[in-house]
Amino acid sequence: MTDVKTVQVTFDCADPDRLARFWAEALGYQVDPPPPGFESWPDFLGARGVPEVLWNARSACSDPTGVGPRLFFQRVPEPKTVKNRLHLDVRIAPGLTDEARTAALEAECERLRGLGATRRDPWPADGPGFEAFDQDIIIMLDPEGNEFCLD
Repeated sequence: MTDVKTVQVTFDCADPDRLARFWAEALGYQVDPPPPGFESWPDFLGARGVPEVLWNARSACSDPTGVGPRLFFQRVPEPKTVKNRLHLDVRIAPGLTDEARTAALEAECERLRGLGATRRDPWPADGPGFEAFDQDIIIMLDPEGNEFCLD
């Protein structure tokens, strides 16, 4: 028997702090605090002698309940160029159907747009390639263009 492992989801990005804050707001997570004894990450990084140009090289946010995975964001020099092979599904409307589901998805879509996300496509349950799905989803992009779905 194998022990269950926890996972961390890592995003390559241009602005780790911005994406950590977006996803913390989107999911009800919290941006990870600095180590004990430090008021802020700049205080900690400055005390460690990290050059200021590297202060936004990484960031993270975590589920305050400890149930969901930690999201880690690391700055990389190259921009995103193609569709993600892996994406997050934000489960807004499990168990809801018809008008109630649509209303919940649309309301969350608008909230996330206010945080910097972009609505890419609605994807009807009967759309090509999604014949097995019995409910609509909304495809969105985070502030750096990473795809995610509202489900």
